[in-house]
Amino acid sequence: MPPPRSLPAGLLAELKAALGERHVLVDPEVLAGASVDWTGRFRGPASGLVRPGSTEEVAAVVRACAAAEVPLVVQGGNTGLVGGSVPPPPEGDRPAPLVLSTRRLDAIGPVDQDAAQLTAGAGATLEAVQEAARNAGLRFGVDLAARGSATVGGMVATNAGGLHVLRYGPMRHQVVGVEAVLGDGSVVSRLGGLLKDNTGYDLSQLLVGAEGTLGVVTAVRLRLHPQPRSRAVALVGLGGTADAVALVGRLRRAGAPLSAVELCFAEGVALVCRAAGLPPPFPGREPPALLVVELEGEQEPLALLEPLIGDPGVHDELTAVALDDGQAARLWAYRERHTEAVATVGVAHKLDVTLPLAELAAFEAEVRGVVARVAPDATLVLFGHVGDGNLHVNVVGPPPDDDRVDDAVLRLVARFGGSISAEHGIGRAKVPWLHLSRSPAELAAMAALKRALDPAGILNPGVLLPAAPIFSTLSTGEVGKTVEGGPGVPNLDDEGQGKALSPEEAR
Repeated sequence: MPPPRSLPAGLLAELKAALGERHVLVDPEVLAGASVDWTGRFRGPASGLVRPGSTEEVAAVVRACAAAEVPLVVQGGNTGLVGGSVPPPPEGDRPAPLVLSTRRLDAIGPVDQDAAQLTAGAGATLEAVQEAARNAGLRFGVDLAARGSATVGGMVATNAGGLHVLRYGPMRHQVVGVEAVLGDGSVVSRLGGLLKDNTGYDLSQLLVGAEGTLGVVTAVRLRLHPQPRSRAVALVGLGGTADAVALVGRLRRAGAPLSAVELCFAEGVALVCRAAGLPPPFPGREPPALLVVELEGEQEPLALLEPLIGDPGVHDELTAVALDDGQAARLWAYRERHTEAVATVGVAHKLDVTLPLAELAAFEAEVRGVVARVAPDATLVLFGHVGDGNLHVNVVGPPPDDDRVDDAVLRLVARFGGSISAEHGIGRAKVPWLHLSRSPAELAAMAALKRALDPAGILNPGVLLPAAPIFSTLSTGEVGKTVEGGPGVPNLDDEGQGKALSPEEAR
């Protein structure tokens, strides 16, 4: 990677005056860690890293960068999987971005137990928020395997989903209000915790899922939930995805208090066992699919499990149950350790997609063939949240910059009526395929919002939407073409050759 263009001397002095010299970093070793994402697939040079400690300091950074025309990349725990929190590869004479770390914005306010809410800084980790809620006898509704590193601001920016969407919804459902700095340095703040406030556009919700392209989230007012009295977890071996979807449907109709239903497959579980040193879940047996079922409620754990244990599709010899936290953690490990196990094989193309539940089994069967045709030597690992139709397609083998397998899988998703991103966001990874899930009119509206709230185009350029020079093209609906260096949308014909596809052809 070529050395980045250094920050203009005037901007560097202004940033040091606003934040203090120790929070403006240009050491190459420090910048190296902020210049590559967790997967190792996405990387780009940074000209510096700043660590503001307040909303006012964030605003000063944004104003200074807008005036100097230096782009900003917002970074929390850097646990994202689509390149949305790291600088892009160098492009022409554009200055390398400045990385704005939110990690010092980690304060968590007192829990309002009557309202069941708390306010957390954007840099607070999910684990810290969970602990604050738990200490007040409440619960935060989103959980991720990266809970010790993922930050609240990043989770808001990506509308993170995680393990309990089935019961509590995604991050959007937990957000009561947001404080943020817009692209011109102005501050919007809605942290009062009002559940009813019909006074115009809901700017807080507009920023949820915007991936840092409209504003830098600095604090969030979060909704909390009652802590369930008891929990039970079961690991169930099944014949495949169709059996898993059918079982979830029967449990829902039976009124089972589901909080998570996670699907994984024999090849992924075998990889987890090798990488983590775990014993096979059912020695001597290898069911094609495994389902982690978590139930929570006011009943005793055994009573919670009754709808599951009594189901005709559940067999004793392929069922393990957990009635305490230690046992539950051991069963959850077969699902939660998939991501780290995949990383031991190589750099993965991570395709986080969602399908209508009725199409999930057919998609799972077909995507295996699609990957085998496009990348015959690749390792494919599938897992996901079967209760909400979210499947994680992990392909290890193709080089990081070879997008053919991404293209083939995402087009298959579109054909099945799904979304190309369920919970990871678009980032830089999926910008060329966004039109598979969004119409030209929607893309034009999104581009207009970007221009309005970030007029200089400095916030996470190239994330979610193409970088600023392509906006005028987006507004005319010409989203499937290569314009001013922006990526086109490749399509593989029968001979494996690439060609551009119009939005109408893609849809």
